[in-house]
Amino acid sequence: MTVSEKIVADLVANDVQFVTTVPCKQLAGVIDAVDKNPDIYHIPSNKEDEGMGLCAGAYMGGKRPAIIMQNTAIGVTINTLVTLTQYYRMPLPMLISYRGELREPVACQVEMAVHTKALLNQLNIPTYHFHKESDVDEFDEILKYTFMCNKPVAILTDASFWGGYGE
Repeated sequence: MTVSEKIVADLVANDVQFVTTVPCKQLAGVIDAVDKNPDIYHIPSNKEDEGMGLCAGAYMGGKRPAIIMQNTAIGVTINTLVTLTQYYRMPLPMLISYRGELREPVACQVEMAVHTKALLNQLNIPTYHFHKESDVDEFDEILKYTFMCNKPVAILTDASFWGGYGE
């Protein structure tokens, strides 16, 4: 089973029925796997904060949601995370590609990487960081945790987790 297949299997096993995604080259495999799974209603989003709004609507409609996105948009999601997701105690697993780390080929990605963990910490959002493929074994427990405590949870996945940047 690939990492992407394991992630989707864990989403389905935890009754996540709604997933929104924002395009990202690193996340392309898991986005494709989500899109192909008949147990998940997948709606692509134009922006991460829009996706969080869709997740809130799905949650209010009785569905367990998740969002798959890049860390470079954490800054634009702060208002939505605080005034919607956290205020109304909505569980939201956020699978996030952590761009801007070692070997990052795009210079502008680095600036948000410098701030990502600090922003999530300031918002009191539990954060997990997947560096190697075996870290995916924790995903099931992280999903159980977010739905148990009704909190957003960030899972940062760096390039080494997805197999590198591809030289």
